[in-house]
Amino acid sequence: MLITRTAPRLVAPLLGFGLVLAAPGPVPSASAAPQPARAVVARAVPATPAMAAGKWKPRAQQYPNTVTRTDLPIKMSDGVTLRADLTLPADASGKAIPGRFPVIVTVTPYNKTVLGAPGAATLGGPDGSYLVKRGYAKLLVDVRGTGSSEGSWNAFDAREDADNGEIVNWAHRQPWSNGKSGMSGPSYMGMAQLFGAAAHPAGLKAIFPQVPGDDVYRDVVGSGGQLDVGFIPLWLGLIGGTSLIPPAVALTDPVSGFGALLSHLSDIATFTVPLLTQAMLGADPAYAGAFYNERSPGRVINKVDVPTFFVSGEYDLFQRGTPLLFENLRNRGINTKLIIGPWDHLQASAGTDIGHAGYGSLQNLQLRWFDHYVKGVPDPTLNSDIPPLTYYEQGSGAWRTSTRWIGPQLRATTYKLSGSATTAGSPGGLTTGKQAAGTAVVLPIPVSGLCTRSANQWTAGIENLLLPGNPCLTDNTLNDLSGVVFQTAPVTKPVSIQGPINAHLYVSSSSGDGMIAASVEDVAPDGTVSRLTGGWQVISLRQLDKKKSRYLDGKLIQPWHPFTKASQHSLPAGAIQPVDVEIFPTGARIKKGHRLRIALQEYDVPHLSPVLPEAGGALSVITIHNGSKYPSSISLPTIR
Repeated sequence: MLITRTAPRLVAPLLGFGLVLAAPGPVPSASAAPQPARAVVARAVPATPAMAAGKWKPRAQQYPNTVTRTDLPIKMSDGVTLRADLTLPADASGKAIPGRFPVIVTVTPYNKTVLGAPGAATLGGPDGSYLVKRGYAKLLVDVRGTGSSEGSWNAFDAREDADNGEIVNWAHRQPWSNGKSGMSGPSYMGMAQLFGAAAHPAGLKAIFPQVPGDDVYRDVVGSGGQLDVGFIPLWLGLIGGTSLIPPAVALTDPVSGFGALLSHLSDIATFTVPLLTQAMLGADPAYAGAFYNERSPGRVINKVDVPTFFVSGEYDLFQRGTPLLFENLRNRGINTKLIIGPWDHLQASAGTDIGHAGYGSLQNLQLRWFDHYVKGVPDPTLNSDIPPLTYYEQGSGAWRTSTRWIGPQLRATTYKLSGSATTAGSPGGLTTGKQAAGTAVVLPIPVSGLCTRSANQWTAGIENLLLPGNPCLTDNTLNDLSGVVFQTAPVTKPVSIQGPINAHLYVSSSSGDGMIAASVEDVAPDGTVSRLTGGWQVISLRQLDKKKSRYLDGKLIQPWHPFTKASQHSLPAGAIQPVDVEIFPTGARIKKGHRLRIALQEYDVPHLSPVLPEAGGALSVITIHNGSKYPSSISLPTIR
């Protein structure tokens, strides 16, 4: 009992690390799907909640209390028993209100006992009692092989994916359910919603996934072809650690409880440790392929057809993937919303600052979404109050709205790298005019990345949590000294960016390999350097799949690389070849008098590391070549 009570307090600060190993899914081209005939708008909006204008107001709670029934058994089709905690509306004395309620389901790998501990609620999403007191039932379920659930944890394998739909089907049949349900939760819990919705379980009416991934090899596990060593080991440790807390159900069902604990111990030895080891040794888990494809929400997103409300962060682990999921549903005519804020993974998971977007708190948004789509409450101004897309524009501080992420409101703008640049020295140029010939030598400096917002992003926001005043989160000047930079003259009119960016760089390498870490930045007149977004690319994995890449106005803005062992080829000695670097999507405005900058380094610490067989490439000297013969450039989607 002592372990069960204290463990939640020890691990609660880490609960926002809700990630999963997931997989590649093709990036849709800008013209791949039919575009619905809707007007496209990109406009700045004030951060005034729609409900404050009288369009919608959250209703008061119906019930004064809640009551929770713990460790309900849910038997899956293969005989494995999962465990769930059910929270129901209650009267002032704590007695459950009789009747049937719509059910909101959350499926978690982080041990429902821990997730429900005091102080942990916001890290797993908002406090579920808010909805329960307004007439919902809340079902919190441990993923198989975690918490109190039996079975083996294999991180979104096909069996676990099937569980998500079966859980909703089970809830649909219970005496406390009115047959209508929704799903909620951030990150891993957000991805579980997509797998659950893809199974079309009975009664599922809507979902509300925060910060889910689409293709997590490209999103986070192997960004640019190197392995994430900042977040993934912490995350796997969190799953393993919370799974080793003795299940509370062992007191009432020792066979199931202690059997589950033994299985969890086995999973660490048979899944978690071998996976990390094989990846670092350069075996199959180091590359995109079948393992990640099985675990990818992008694999099933075409089957999702329920109204979906996404939340994303510009500094989030799934900065790349969540907009792709939104686009898929939007292009297929599914009622879909997306809010992208200036948040890291912990911040977007908690949803604390989402009210700044102008539509109310996360609890308000979930209530409104589920009331309309699950309960069937009329809400004639829902779509006029909340546009399909709302995102924070870095640089201006405005919240912009649009009907599309990538659409006719955008055009491709290309800036050419011009002249030479030196490490910690003179910058090169970025120009839309004539490009001067030159070179820039990028040296292997293994502290690059430490003093950046990237370090916070790829540890899921823990740096900001522990050191919120760290100047490295707001000024990239120090880090830029460890590489080379190319920048425009002060712009004479603002440049507004919306979407993914491609850096097309002509490179040579002393070893034939190495990694390019690229940051797109805003340089203020006072010299402050704001990192807007970043991207990475291993030179030997530069092979481009043009059919899966995305183009705008004929310009490549989002490259798609196979990242397979078969696609890996080092540069021949002395060769200069183009490398396309996928720079993750953003929304930003370079104000008049500011400069647009691209900074290039070889490392992004503590984010990425080469696998051991390719460690020699980390010592490469990489040269960037510019000019008419080697037209290095960056292409950005800009608002017309």
